[in-house]
Amino acid sequence: MAESIPINIWINEERLERLQKAGLADVTQDVFAGLKCLPVPTSEAQKDALLKKYPMAKYDSATTKSIELLPRDAKDKIFDLVVEKKNLNVMDAFLAST
Repeated sequence: MAESIPINIWINEERLERLQKAGLADVTQDVFAGLKCLPVPTSEAQKDALLKKYPMAKYDSATTKSIELLPRDAKDKIFDLVVEKKNLNVMDAFLAST
C-alpha cells in the first residue's frame, strides 16, 4: 500500500468538541504541550493536485513529510468535510469541490 502524506490540521477546543460529536476525537495526535493535530491523509496523486491548485503550499520532504502552507480556508473546508463525513478520507471530495 502506498504511503499516505498527511495534512496536519491544528485542533483547538472548539474543533475538538466537533470531532467528539462526530466520534473522531480519538484520531487526533498529541503533538507537544497539549496541542493536538488531525492528520488528514492524502495520496501521492492528491498531493500533486493540491500543490498544483495551491502554488504557495509545499510538501516538506525533509522533516514532517507532510503538506504545509495550505491556506486557512482550505484547511477549514477539509476539517468541515471530516466532521460532516465522520471520516478522514475526504480529499477526493475536497478536490472535487474546489
